[in-house]
Amino acid sequence: MLALRLGLSLGSPRPMGSWTPADETTLEAWYQKGEGISLNGTDVSEWADSTTNGHDMAQATATEQPAYSNGVLTFVAADVNNLQTSTQISLPDDFTVGFVANPEAYNNVILGDNTSSNEFFKYSASNRFLIKIGGTSKTFTLDSGSWGDDYIVVTRRSGLISVWQNGTKQADTETLAGTALIDAIGVRATDVNPYEGTVEEIQIYTSESDALTADLNSYLSGI
Repeated sequence: MLALRLGLSLGSPRPMGSWTPADETTLEAWYQKGEGISLNGTDVSEWADSTTNGHDMAQATATEQPAYSNGVLTFVAADVNNLQTSTQISLPDDFTVGFVANPEAYNNVILGDNTSSNEFFKYSASNRFLIKIGGTSKTFTLDSGSWGDDYIVVTRRSGLISVWQNGTKQADTETLAGTALIDAIGVRATDVNPYEGTVEEIQIYTSESDALTADLNSYLSGI
């Protein structure tokens, strides 16, 4: 197996002293574009967590490894492409999740837990997103249009979940309590609803604030 560690960030350059995710003490996991990628040929065998928490996402089965090119991971649902971590990401209270992705199909999971059932973040339709925590699900409908090559931010504050698409907060908010569990990119337990599309960046925080949401949206817009 050919393993190549890529150390070059391919995101847009930022002015000296500007905000980065590493500034946040509640940054739980960071799958950074163009960073921490180990390759098996042109496929991803591991996407290392850029924090010190060690939530590295890996896939030992070659046929289930997403393809990689220029900082973009491409997941094929028919091949059940996915990455998983052996360490549990748990979000019991407030959280912020941001990602840059472009789904090519729906009823597909972008983030989930492949060892615990009923835990996932899913593109449920061309204009809807579904979050399921502890067996309870809530669906969020876009104000207009459909999903595409977007940057998405999802926040939970005192149980209230809100969604931003490309920096715009959507009107549909829902209340959903419980501990959200994540240990996989592109699949949920067990190997269900595999993701179809691309992913460039994922960030997960164990907190929520107006400042963090604004900084994260600004950061993701530059990817």
